[in-house]
Amino acid sequence: MTEMNKTPQGETKISVTRTIDASAKDIFDFLTLPANHAQIDGSGFIRSDDRTQRIQKVGDVFTMNMQGDHMGGEYQTDNHVVAYDPNKRVGWKTAPAGTQPPGWQWVYVLEDNGSDSTDVTLIYDWTDVTDPDLLAKNLFPLLTEEQLEESLNKLAAAVA
Repeated sequence: MTEMNKTPQGETKISVTRTIDASAKDIFDFLTLPANHAQIDGSGFIRSDDRTQRIQKVGDVFTMNMQGDHMGGEYQTDNHVVAYDPNKRVGWKTAPAGTQPPGWQWVYVLEDNGSDSTDVTLIYDWTDVTDPDLLAKNLFPLLTEEQLEESLNKLAAAVA
């Protein structure tokens, strides 16, 4: 098992990093297909994608079928791609389906180590959440550092 490096939890961001024994290209290809996201979800919220296409650029939107008590059961999210740099970075801001993103985002940063080894950092960032009503609900962080680590563990297993 590869050692996991952690960034201390800040007020508005959690970041975890793991070295994965796969090329940055293979990891990027896996992450840019939303149909794969339920397989690597460490939170247990993602159920499936909703007939989505591969992420190809900033501005793409993909829809996911979700389940969580924080939303009263089953729901959908629209994920607006905000970062896309082939084999280096992909990220999206999430919103309840049919709405604009309220400010939190997920970003995967890939650093190729050569020899089919890549440092993968998963960043959960709610810095841009400014809605006082949303902030008053004390939902952030909705996920734990351990759940993000589990996502990277599942990603490592999926691309191995």
